[in-house]
Amino acid sequence: MKLLVIGGNGQVGHELLRSLAPLGAVVATTRSGQLEGGAPCESFDLADLDAIAPLLDRVRPDVVVNAAAYTAVDRAEDDTEAAFRANAEGPGRLAIECAARGISLVHYSTDYVFDGQGSRPYREDDATAPIGVYGQSKLAGEQAIAASGVRHLILRTAWVYGLHGANFLRTMLRVGAERDELRVVADQRGTPTPAWLIADATAHILQSGFDRSAVLHLVANGETTWHAFAEAIFADSVPAGLIERAPRVIAITTSDYPTRARRPAYSVLDNGRLQADFDIALPDWREALGKTLAVAQLR
Repeated sequence: MKLLVIGGNGQVGHELLRSLAPLGAVVATTRSGQLEGGAPCESFDLADLDAIAPLLDRVRPDVVVNAAAYTAVDRAEDDTEAAFRANAEGPGRLAIECAARGISLVHYSTDYVFDGQGSRPYREDDATAPIGVYGQSKLAGEQAIAASGVRHLILRTAWVYGLHGANFLRTMLRVGAERDELRVVADQRGTPTPAWLIADATAHILQSGFDRSAVLHLVANGETTWHAFAEAIFADSVPAGLIERAPRVIAITTSDYPTRARRPAYSVLDNGRLQADFDIALPDWREALGKTLAVAQLR
């Protein structure tokens, strides 16, 4: 098959170029027209709605995997138009144009479509109620894709991290090497999910094939807090030689670390349906972190 990956330089997009390669020809897009390292690719911005149809006609893919998004959660509160353009209008137009050409669409969404007031892992059919602009824009994107009639998979994920791009893991490794003490929120619960796992699961799904549209939850197993995640990062990073010593990690509350946008207090997603439908075993978050850092050690 021929696959078009939108957002090839992002955390997930970077990993998709690796994981999808065995499935067929992979064409990537970035806003600059260059991949990391300087290799040329298609120049494309999902917020440029009029550029979508020409791109699809030029590449003629069988499947589009959209890994591009506006993910600046706090900035979105004051930049609503840009967030909705990239997360709702762009994916909506992409879905319409894919539907018109018989192209399947895989799109990523977020735990932020829920309000975080739950007490058990959220299932795909639980009521959505985003509490900020970012979550609202991502939910609007889901709804626009569903309304388009395109054959699609919307994969909701959460707490994404990796060795590429800006994310919690890389921030902890950087500041952990610089400071003796860190303060990290301990009253928000979720599931850290590495970009490589999202990309590998996506490749498995596409290789298996999907004959109906669906929303599915794609996260690692288990749950933790940001504080415990930070401690796990340092516990594994010191023996791996990624940092010399582990800083002291002090647990704080969300109210101790005010941000422009509210965060869901509980955003654990139930991934059972995806595992059952596609016969895929997702690892525990702690195991996935160990694998991620093992790769970092080899670099």
